[in-house]
Amino acid sequence: MIKVSQLAAAVAMVVTAAAVQAGEVEVLHYWTSGGEAKSVAELKKIMQAKGHVWKDFAVAGGGGDNAATVLKSRVVSGNPPAAAQIKGPAIQEWAAEGVLANLDATAKAEKWDSLLPKVVADVMKYKGNYVAAPVNVHRVNWMWANAAVLKKAGVAGMPKTWDEFFAAADKVKAAGLIPVAHGGQNWQDFTTFESVVLGVGGAKFYNDALIKLDAKALDSDTMKKSLETFRKVKSYTDAAAPGRDWNLATAMVMQEKAAFQFMGDWAKGEFLAAGKAPGKDFLCAAAPGTANAYTFNVDSFAMFKLKDSGAQKAQGDLAAAIMGTEFQEVFNLNKGSIPVRLNMSMAKFDDCAKTSSKDFVDTAKTGGLVPSVAHGMAIKPAAEGAIKDAVSQFWNDDKISVADGMKNIAKAAATK
Repeated sequence: MIKVSQLAAAVAMVVTAAAVQAGEVEVLHYWTSGGEAKSVAELKKIMQAKGHVWKDFAVAGGGGDNAATVLKSRVVSGNPPAAAQIKGPAIQEWAAEGVLANLDATAKAEKWDSLLPKVVADVMKYKGNYVAAPVNVHRVNWMWANAAVLKKAGVAGMPKTWDEFFAAADKVKAAGLIPVAHGGQNWQDFTTFESVVLGVGGAKFYNDALIKLDAKALDSDTMKKSLETFRKVKSYTDAAAPGRDWNLATAMVMQEKAAFQFMGDWAKGEFLAAGKAPGKDFLCAAAPGTANAYTFNVDSFAMFKLKDSGAQKAQGDLAAAIMGTEFQEVFNLNKGSIPVRLNMSMAKFDDCAKTSSKDFVDTAKTGGLVPSVAHGMAIKPAAEGAIKDAVSQFWNDDKISVADGMKNIAKAAATK
């Protein structure tokens, strides 16, 4: 991440950065795929209708690593964009450097505190002040399935518990098909792992073990059972999984080669793009044991300090537009995610999105709404990377015992 020493001079330079055209808003993002690019074009239209000049700064690379590198060089040189796509704890790390703009005036005028669950609003704030605007909510703890494969295997409906899941997986295997489509990358391994931990231990245990990184939770019988269940899920994947991209695993479910996939709701975008209908061709349900919980991945834009008053006005309008109902609807219909606003009409959305929206609202009230570790929403990048590596080593090497797997994860959790 950024070093304070590197930015010591940069903070002052930001304020005296090259003059920005009045009303110009330069936006750094990594939404370059079809549906995403379409959505960005809508945001551009909204801003242009308000009389602002949109300067697109797209950096390809779905995970945002390339964009983060470019952003760092721009900020260090004292020439930041007006807004940049940043999420999770990285928002607070940038804010701690003193380079982010305060969005409280916009947030107050637009009533963000009443429109966002507190757990989401807190991610957008630094020391109580808004510094970023959230775009959407992805539910991560989804389980997707091919309806025809389940029918062929004699599986009636989506399994609700891990015992039901393994019974269904056995039937799929007996039918000569792959029970679990999986891609072998550490974030995919952890996407499955965090759903298992949530399903086995519940939201409080998930918080204690994977967010607070509590030593007792990491060394508990519940964590032991989680790793045993996780390993059992692995036994239902195919030998060609290592290195496979997530969308190719989704394609296996689509093509009736595999029954289930544990993946966030961007997988739904793949099904819909292929003309598949929810409830008919593919099924969605919360991962086993997680119906009353919700792991979220929220995309957001952080705003950088600018001196030009026209640019500042454009920034405020951009933040308001991002949280506005018009953009929230069109963006999320394209992306497969749901609006982050709590009062949105879901009339145009499919049944999976409607379920997601209802569960998002319900879990925000019960404490079941938790940030996804796999998708950079919960813990500092160093610890996150180390834990992901430990979990993937356990997943990929059956010789690592459950006891050693627990020790490795606990050791990784201590990474500063």
